[in-house]
Amino acid sequence: MRALIRLNALLARVPLDLVCIALRLFPALVFLQSGRTKVEGLTIKPSTYYLFAHDYALPLIPPEIAAPLAASAEHLLPALMIAGLFTRVAALGLIGMTAVIEIFVYPEAWITHGLWVSALFALVVLGPGRFSLDRALGFDPGGR
Repeated sequence: MRALIRLNALLARVPLDLVCIALRLFPALVFLQSGRTKVEGLTIKPSTYYLFAHDYALPLIPPEIAAPLAASAEHLLPALMIAGLFTRVAALGLIGMTAVIEIFVYPEAWITHGLWVSALFALVVLGPGRFSLDRALGFDPGGR
């Protein structure tokens, strides 16, 4: 029991700023990798339009609009999170994308989506940490 208490005390001293780096980096890389599959250079691949027209088929949003919006968001929002700029807003945007993916595209992947949302929600609550542009620019004073 004493060993467990000592271990817990030791782990409680891990700086939250290091945790925030991981929370920013790893979910961002998931979305960035997905975004990279949708483009070739600066152009949306024809296969991306096909996926949005047939496989994803989002209601209310035509594939000609949904494909570039998704590809853009999957590049911009992760880049912001990696840099730690507008981190909470970027994390909320990715939570919204995850909700759309879960509801309309891959509802059977709820465990994976739950993991993504858990990390993103932790960022929304905790903020980007000390090692971020948000903190350096004074956009997010921290204080948790």
